[in-house]
Amino acid sequence: MSTRAFASSPQPNPFDKSVKKSLEHGGASQNFYKLPALGDSRVCKCFAIWVVELLPNFLDELASLPYSIRILLESAVRNCDDFSVKEQDIETILNYLPYSIRILLESAVRNCDDFSVKEQDIETILNWAQTSQNDGEIPFRPARVILQDFTGVPAVVDLAAMRDAMKRLGGDPSKINPLCPVDLVIDHSVQVDAAGTGNARDQNERLEFQRNRERFQFLKWGSKAFDNFKIVPPGSGIVHQVNLEYLARVVFNQDRLLYPDSVVGTDSHTTMINGLGVTGWGVGGIEAEAVMLGQTISMVLPQVVGFHLHGKLPQTATATDLVLTCVEMLRKRGVVGKFVEFFGPGVQSLTLADRATIANMAPEYGATMGYFPIDGRTMEYLRTTGRDESHVQLIEKYLREQDLFVKYDGTQADPDYSGEVMQLDLGSVQGSLSGPKRPHDRVNFVDMKKDFTTCMTSPVGFKGFGLEASETSNSAKFTYEGQEYTFNQGDLVIAAITSCTNTSNPDVMLQAGILAKNALAKGLSVRPYIKTSLSPGSHVVTQYYEAAGVQESLDKLGFTTTGYGCMTCIGNSGEIPDEVQSCIIDNDLIAAAVLSGNRNFEGRVHPHTRANYLASPPLVVAYALAGSVNFDFETTPLGQDQQGKDVFLRDIWPSRDEVSAVTSSVINAEMFKSTYGDILKGSEMWQNLDAPEGKLYDWDDASTYIHNPPFFQSTEADITPRASIDGAHCLLNVGDSITTDHISPAGKIAKDSPAARYLAERNIAAKDFNSYGSRRGNDEIMARGTFANVRLINKMVPQVGPTTVHVPSGEEMAVFDAAKKYWMLANSSSSSPATSTARARREIGAAKGPYLQGVNAVIAQSYERIHRSNLVGMGILPLQFKDGESADTHGLDGSETFSIDLQGGDLDVSQDVTVTTSSGKTFTTTCRLDTDPEVAFFQNGGILQYVLRKLM
Repeated sequence: MSTRAFASSPQPNPFDKSVKKSLEHGGASQNFYKLPALGDSRVCKCFAIWVVELLPNFLDELASLPYSIRILLESAVRNCDDFSVKEQDIETILNYLPYSIRILLESAVRNCDDFSVKEQDIETILNWAQTSQNDGEIPFRPARVILQDFTGVPAVVDLAAMRDAMKRLGGDPSKINPLCPVDLVIDHSVQVDAAGTGNARDQNERLEFQRNRERFQFLKWGSKAFDNFKIVPPGSGIVHQVNLEYLARVVFNQDRLLYPDSVVGTDSHTTMINGLGVTGWGVGGIEAEAVMLGQTISMVLPQVVGFHLHGKLPQTATATDLVLTCVEMLRKRGVVGKFVEFFGPGVQSLTLADRATIANMAPEYGATMGYFPIDGRTMEYLRTTGRDESHVQLIEKYLREQDLFVKYDGTQADPDYSGEVMQLDLGSVQGSLSGPKRPHDRVNFVDMKKDFTTCMTSPVGFKGFGLEASETSNSAKFTYEGQEYTFNQGDLVIAAITSCTNTSNPDVMLQAGILAKNALAKGLSVRPYIKTSLSPGSHVVTQYYEAAGVQESLDKLGFTTTGYGCMTCIGNSGEIPDEVQSCIIDNDLIAAAVLSGNRNFEGRVHPHTRANYLASPPLVVAYALAGSVNFDFETTPLGQDQQGKDVFLRDIWPSRDEVSAVTSSVINAEMFKSTYGDILKGSEMWQNLDAPEGKLYDWDDASTYIHNPPFFQSTEADITPRASIDGAHCLLNVGDSITTDHISPAGKIAKDSPAARYLAERNIAAKDFNSYGSRRGNDEIMARGTFANVRLINKMVPQVGPTTVHVPSGEEMAVFDAAKKYWMLANSSSSSPATSTARARREIGAAKGPYLQGVNAVIAQSYERIHRSNLVGMGILPLQFKDGESADTHGLDGSETFSIDLQGGDLDVSQDVTVTTSSGKTFTTTCRLDTDPEVAFFQNGGILQYVLRKLM
């Protein structure tokens, strides 16, 4: 790939005269860049002339077009007289760009300055059908950035450190400032410490403030020190639900210029906003920081997989069942690095919340986005959620002008898509769960008991626990609150209604409430030792629960509100009763969790739940009532009613129509207006929180939450050549599907870990350790928490856990301790020939942590998109084995040393890079610097160093 040429400085937009138009609304005039106007001159004329010249055989030349469209095209060409049929009509027929690609096109046209965005980039997008097949590269400038606090705190730490570096290098620190709107929602800090009681939420929020006071003070400082930076305080809701219900603009009206909303976020499930028709996806924290500072994202123009929906969901199915089905189908198709665009008559039958549920789990099916184009349902949702009526009307008017509004009236042809269009009859969707260890391992609800039974004796792996047949019936007794219980394989310890994936969907949430109400009416109950929790993503949920009369029923089953945040979904599930935990550990039993989340990787939900299943909120309630995942709901009753009659799940399960009727009757715009009217004000605890003043942060070296990172302390104004890797040791040799949850865990800090030792040395009590995620603002904790997942599989050691072998000494030790030994010996430590860097959390620590441990390169068979981008952003070289090759095929076990010629950093995009080992084995890898800007980032030692030098 040739290097893109840049002008020396931004130039006037060449499309201002031909494409920039005005739109009248409400007595005011706004400007916008009209996409159809691209066909008024150059594009349209070229297409028209080309087709006319090919008229004798143009149907053969355009054989890829749908037959019905060929007929329309032929008629338009034959009758073109620039009066009744105009050249622009031909352009309209030829315009088959997917809606998601049209958003990228508008951004390129609007931002074209022959500097960061060139006219050639617009040609690349217009020629999407071909260029997307050839990894064509384009720049993209998102309209805004959204953060959650686990990833947002280290991002703000970086900005503060960059201001210090800018001052040290003689530049203007104020240049380090967000140039686009940035919203940070504090939602990842609250934990389920208390559950099942009426005051659980108050207890948990008080503990949240006690643990995170320093972090919150720092963020409050940032909201004052930086422009365009807004904080949504703790206790407000989950970032993606708040984005959907409140923050999303859909269309910006900035200084009388209209343009589509688009967003990147430091959380993978930013894609949830795709359900609202807003283009958005997760990026690495460092990439988000670059966007804040005015940089474009350099991206490969993606292929777009069309997913055609038809029919309607059955009465017994939920949106969760649908998304788990989509995840399974799309994982089989293979959509990594691609957009998925949903279309067809079935889309009309889905609520906006259903669409958001499907879009939310794009990371689980591997896509960059799961996009739903905007239509009438979108407008209904904006009105329901209390958006300004005048702005809603302007949104629709603008989108219709832009050919970005789907009408479903037969006048619009479906876009072209990449490869075969996928098809799903919504009527075929069955009740589903996913697990026990991955979100894409879907299980039919009716087959759940059979599947779990098989998993128990299958070899240890994603679908196996490796038990002997005789062990499947193991059980043990324990006493809890004065009563004796028997714990069997597969019994539940956690049942959590959690995660924006589902709590943003009123239908599934109300279905859970109605099911609870029906269960209570039949005299059913939940075992008291099962940790039940309800963590809504918005206060609106509480309002419509009260209006529907179901909150009391949920409370009585133990599903009291524990807080408004991510909670169990992120791993903030808190402790389970000691009596239960001891029983599980002492008898090596398989304990289970069922949650309405989007991730269930090993060690994420809770260290002692080996079987973790994703399910809809009503199924969470159902399994809480059953008490086990080793349960057949068809043949086994949940209990007996007051008359002694068996009660089965089918007797109390509310139908989809029943739920929809309740939803329609209780939800109104006033709920959203009252919730979000003063959301930025925060609680009394937030209002009373003192915060530092000033544009430069006054670092406290004694803080264990916020620490001045080393990333810029040695950065100089000029670039120095990258040193080659010579005789580096292997830090880890990991297996398949290693996720960034394994690399950068967010959950509990284990008492015997390097991070725990660091905190204990600073007189921090174990009860105050908090989580890895909450302490990512301190690079010392980030480094010690990297590869600290208790379920990490490292082939260099015989057992599962966060250890490795320090090769020179042969000692087994914590991964951080080995990295520290390498660093102290001034060795360059290369990471393992890892066989997969996977599809999990979009978190900044998954690249910063390895950097802090001294990792210079990673060799893998494949990369999750954002993790690869994060590695590049930190100046770590991602290398990829050639197809069919791996560490195993090359006979590498991690005991070797590795040498790699980096050519001073002067590498080419996707070039071959030779790796030489001390065992005499030499092999060729592909350099996964995928774009020319990424090469520049690597040469600078990272993207932020690149931006810092550019802003000086």
